[in-house]
Amino acid sequence: MDIMDGRDNVSEEQWQAIVDNDTVYDGEFLYGLRTTGIFCKPSCRSRLPNRRNVLIFEDASEAVAAGFRPCKRCKPTHDRLPDQEWADEIARYLELNYARALRLQEIADHCHGSPYHLHRTFKRIKGTTPIEYLQQIRINRARALLQQTSWPISEIAGEVGIPNVSYFTTIFKKMTGRTPAMYRENIQSAEAQKRGQEEEHDEQDCVLDKARL
Repeated sequence: MDIMDGRDNVSEEQWQAIVDNDTVYDGEFLYGLRTTGIFCKPSCRSRLPNRRNVLIFEDASEAVAAGFRPCKRCKPTHDRLPDQEWADEIARYLELNYARALRLQEIADHCHGSPYHLHRTFKRIKGTTPIEYLQQIRINRARALLQQTSWPISEIAGEVGIPNVSYFTTIFKKMTGRTPAMYRENIQSAEAQKRGQEEEHDEQDCVLDKARL
């Protein structure tokens, strides 16, 4: 079964079991999410998915064969997803969604784990908390936009998911040692100096060429 298959193979009975987190149906079927590539028990307490993203599997082997991974929260195979793999999955989610107003609970819901366990595991594997990792992604993106565009700082702040300009400036300075405005000025100054050195070098070459004539 293709993970991107658009078929809706969810019966009304199965969907209601998912909605109700009905333990009676555990062992009867499993469901996978096209958006995350994760599969769960009907009783999984993760956030209710969009029905059109749900695929039904008879058992774990069918889900795995289709390219899905077991949920960290409900453990449909009774095995734990390796912590390194889970942390990498969390990191990928943050890298793709940094522009959104993410909270730890939403991250945990999407990645199928409790906020406490997700926070603790991610920090142990990555050496930083999920929120700190998210902020670093945002600031790195902001640095690139300050260097590559002439966008107002307020627009850059919104683009990277920190629409409060005052808070954005505080975070940016804390992580880089400079305000966004100072960072842009330093970049522009360095680029102007580099251009000046290149022009001076070109002039010297020109003088030498004339002297050889």
